[in-house]
Amino acid sequence: MAPPHSNEYSTASPVSSVAAPLFKVNAPNVQYTDEHILSEYTYNNTVINKQADGSMVVEPVNQVYHFKTERAVPRVGLMMVGWGGNNGTTLTASIVAHKRKLTWRNKSGVHSPNYWGSVTQASTVRLGVDANGEDVYIPLSQMLPLVNPTDLVISGWDISGKNLAEGMERAQVLEYDLQRQVYDELATMKPLPSIYYPDFIAANQSDRADNLIEGQDKRKHVEHIKKDIRDFKIANQLDKVIVVWTANTERYAEIIEGVNDTAENFLKAVESSHDEVAPSSIFALACIEENVPFINGSPQNTFVPGLLQLAEQHRAFIGGDDFKSGQTKFKSAIVDFLVNAGIKPVAITSYNHLGNNDGKNLSSHKQFRSKEISKSTVVDDMVAANHVLYQKDEHPDHTVVIKYVPSVGDSKRALDEYECDIFMGGRQSISVYNICEDSLLASPLIIDLVVMAELMTRIQYKTGEMTKFSTFHSVMSILSYMLKAPMVSPNTPVVNALGRQRTAIENIFRACVGLAPNNEMGLEHKIWKQ
Repeated sequence: MAPPHSNEYSTASPVSSVAAPLFKVNAPNVQYTDEHILSEYTYNNTVINKQADGSMVVEPVNQVYHFKTERAVPRVGLMMVGWGGNNGTTLTASIVAHKRKLTWRNKSGVHSPNYWGSVTQASTVRLGVDANGEDVYIPLSQMLPLVNPTDLVISGWDISGKNLAEGMERAQVLEYDLQRQVYDELATMKPLPSIYYPDFIAANQSDRADNLIEGQDKRKHVEHIKKDIRDFKIANQLDKVIVVWTANTERYAEIIEGVNDTAENFLKAVESSHDEVAPSSIFALACIEENVPFINGSPQNTFVPGLLQLAEQHRAFIGGDDFKSGQTKFKSAIVDFLVNAGIKPVAITSYNHLGNNDGKNLSSHKQFRSKEISKSTVVDDMVAANHVLYQKDEHPDHTVVIKYVPSVGDSKRALDEYECDIFMGGRQSISVYNICEDSLLASPLIIDLVVMAELMTRIQYKTGEMTKFSTFHSVMSILSYMLKAPMVSPNTPVVNALGRQRTAIENIFRACVGLAPNNEMGLEHKIWKQ
């Protein structure tokens, strides 16, 4: 019998490994050692000083950063809360398919595993130009040493005791021929018992809740989860563990002074098992205390102020909120395009219907409200950036509707209408109808979140004023590309614009190997050849 929490299908090496890089930077500001990539990077910015008369004084500034990135790729475990749900079973089955190099048939032909939909695994970046001035592109995954998702060791928790094969059948996401080939392996995988506070998820989920950690003591629940993480790490000889919440959307926790407003009060609330401490916050606290990165893939306010403060005190990595997969990702791209084109969206109406368990849970008003908030704030920063189109406090009308329609299953239907003001009092209406397999878009996001979060644990920086290297801030804002409602620390602006989020990932990767941001001026193509 396998040891507790082991995954017998894992074929990853039990030790960290250093892969040969696809490229090396030949520059005095970059050094490669056996353990690290060391780079010196000049960060250029522009500071604006607003004057009393309304004019501005613009001052270019720069600061030198030293980056140190560990080259060894560790052996990583992924633990999912809600492992037995659509996302967890889909992702696990896909990893098994990759490991075994399976192929499967449907009516359109033979298919093989891929990681399409993952920005880290399936996108490229412009590295530079060759001697002829032609652009050279490489996979984003080759910019820095990253975890190969096929090597992930997977486990997790679920309130449902069904094994992963039963959960995969229930989800009805993957093709039958693929399900058939991975069924026996997934049948050996059963989620660990999870915590269930009925007030936080819809009442219609109660019939699934048959795999629960006993008792009502929330501090004991934290300790139970911490032990689960430690046992999983030891049993599988892991270097690191990342935890992702992919379970049901919870209702918003009420922010109460003296309960969850400070780190001290939040810990007291956990000790007293206060009603406003949510299951997701319990998992997050366990991860913070174990120094394990935790990512919230649902829209609820897991990171109440006290928990955010606690993460910062522990310098523990956290990220959230809410996977940004189909409709919202498109919305953040098209609104960014419209506003930057000088076109003024005045109303955005989003209608969704879906039939998976997420849709069933969201048919409850309190849980829907969490989703409505995360979907509705996605255009705020783009609107605020253009005071030519929008006056102070002006904002597009933004309506979000979600309906549960069991017959469509995981194949979500989304209809968006963008009503825009254009030149000389004209109007433009754009209607978009999107049909997508919800979990086939969300699963690659989980891969990206895990791969990027793990990388953040291996990057350190130092400025001239610092005596030693430090990790980045606890709130992993680099994950914003994959999340609807990006978390930020106090006094840090939210960035929802998809292009800016993608550029941030690429340029941080470039900084770590000592390369300047991509320059899109293309001057080599715009000057006379001498």
